[in-house]
Amino acid sequence: MNQIDLAAEPSLATRLRWQASDSLVIARRSLAHVRQIPEKLIDVTLQPLMFVLLFGFVFGGVIAVPGGDYREYLLGGILVQTIAFGMVGPATSMATDLTEGIVDRFRTLPMSRSSFLLGHLIAELGAMLLAIAVLSVSGVIVGWEIHASVLSAVAGYGLLIAFAFTMLWVGTLIGVIVRSADAVMGIAFLIVFPLTFLAATFVPLDGLPDGLRQIAEYNPVSSLAAATRTLFGNPTAIPDSAPWTLAHPVASSLAWCAALLAVAVPLTVRRFRAKTTG
Repeated sequence: MNQIDLAAEPSLATRLRWQASDSLVIARRSLAHVRQIPEKLIDVTLQPLMFVLLFGFVFGGVIAVPGGDYREYLLGGILVQTIAFGMVGPATSMATDLTEGIVDRFRTLPMSRSSFLLGHLIAELGAMLLAIAVLSVSGVIVGWEIHASVLSAVAGYGLLIAFAFTMLWVGTLIGVIVRSADAVMGIAFLIVFPLTFLAATFVPLDGLPDGLRQIAEYNPVSSLAAATRTLFGNPTAIPDSAPWTLAHPVASSLAWCAALLAVAVPLTVRRFRAKTTG
């Protein structure tokens, strides 16, 4: 009877508990790297602060925003841009681990491969939350305020966290596709830079010429920036003739996040299994 009990398959609750424990171990490993090399947090601390201060004080007095102050308009865009660039962190760390052989060492241990992915995501999500906090504080420094209700403000931060979670999966997908960590920055730059600047991130859409304005109107970054501003009660400067994606920015932002996750998650898991099998 005892032999049968020893050979019994662990219950689902037990397996989930083991997976959660393994994922937290991987997350602590990633955070330990930050403790040893604190410069890794520059992109989520000093860089966002620099963007807020530079754009807030350099352009704050020369760009007019209908219905409000430019600095309050600015923060929603920089929050979205910073989160979008946050894909670089998980992409680089995943590509580094896959090329340096650390995954092969973990494969010799009694742990699931999915714990490695989840651990990375937990650690990187912590960095994203830190960036959002730093940007919120720096926004207050330059004059940003939340003019919406508490419930709406919570929804605004919830949307930002959902977008951060989405970009972490996109970044991880890039990390399991590239052949080396050196290629991550170039790929991320080609994807994120035009998306975040050809959008309603820093300037109202009315200031863009024909052609570029139409592209920016359907840019998911424009929807996310407008949704963030809407939920925080900040000026949105959305034109009266705006398409559905901007007229209903919260709904379209959630749709964009769901669509990206539907593509990124299965592709990431499939590619990760292919690269760690054998």
